[in-house]
Amino acid sequence: MRLTASKIILISPANPLRGGIAASSERLAQALQSVGHQVIIYSFSLQYPSFLFPGKTQFTDEPCPQDLVIKTRLNAINPFNWFMVGREITREKPDRIIVRFWLPFMGPCLGTVLRIVRFFSAKPPTITGLVDNIVPHEKRVGDQAFARYFIGACDNFVVMSKSVGQQIQSFSKKVVRYAPHPLYDTYGETMPKSAARRLLGLPEDKHLLLFFGFIRKYKGLDLLLEALAKTSNIHAIVAGECYGDWAVYQRIIDDNKLTNRVHLFTDFIATDHVKRFFSAADLVVQPYKSATQSGISQIAYHFEKPMIVTNVGGLAEIVADGISGYVVAPEAGAIAAAVVDFFDNERATALQAGVVAEKKRFSWSYLAEQCTAPQQ
Repeated sequence: MRLTASKIILISPANPLRGGIAASSERLAQALQSVGHQVIIYSFSLQYPSFLFPGKTQFTDEPCPQDLVIKTRLNAINPFNWFMVGREITREKPDRIIVRFWLPFMGPCLGTVLRIVRFFSAKPPTITGLVDNIVPHEKRVGDQAFARYFIGACDNFVVMSKSVGQQIQSFSKKVVRYAPHPLYDTYGETMPKSAARRLLGLPEDKHLLLFFGFIRKYKGLDLLLEALAKTSNIHAIVAGECYGDWAVYQRIIDDNKLTNRVHLFTDFIATDHVKRFFSAADLVVQPYKSATQSGISQIAYHFEKPMIVTNVGGLAEIVADGISGYVVAPEAGAIAAAVVDFFDNERATALQAGVVAEKKRFSWSYLAEQCTAPQQ
């Protein structure tokens, strides 16, 4: 279906903010521009107060993409700013607003901006919520009310996990379209495994698992470490900044004498280093205790790495059990059994072929198409 080119405002974190949402929104903007849409990204000057951001910094030193227009405007906690940004967006006269939503805390800010645009626009734009999570993994007071307020400001929604779509429909009967999270294809090409391991100082003769991304309680690193303790002679890379109490994980490492088998890289991983970790690994493990979707799966698909994911949220929608990886219960024993099966029965070649076949399902053009579909 060929769609009329539109002027689109994309409200989302973007450079110089860091993280997967910023990176994927920039990539979505490029996909929209590639089919003729004019896109302006409205990002945040202040995204989180310190109590909601346990990391070291919210910002990246990486250069801004030269082909994107990014306006750093929104302050997530200043209502006067919401009014001013809403009026500024109104003056842009967009045909459509696509607004990224991942945390109920953002509901008052985003919901108010959208209502101001709708109120002051002579011809209100279609407003599409691109929703990563509607109910967060780590719940707080006010989540339901803030999410409901945001949902009320949108005309329709696009989700990257069917479970998120079901959650939205518990709030509203508005149209929800599903598009699986596309591949993260901005991290370069795969390196030779031996070269990647040498760069990272990793053993070249060991089986290596990869846990990648911000370390949060719900992501189950403890399950992976406990699973590793049930195996022998298998190593793991842990690459990502810890958003929580590292002592919990260190205790498991120490109690199970895993120090020499767990290789830690617990600073934020720069974009141009991502390929090193995925190229070095034999198998990517996402031992999540709860989830919607995860961009880590899409990075693994890009680098054509088989995966182990737990059967929570939308992860099983992305990884085909027995084809591109394993879908297992969120238990250390189940994860360990999959790890042992992969290496002992030499599943790498067959599962990598499955990854190559399955990755064709995940395109940015399809997500862009769903985000700009006519209002029903």
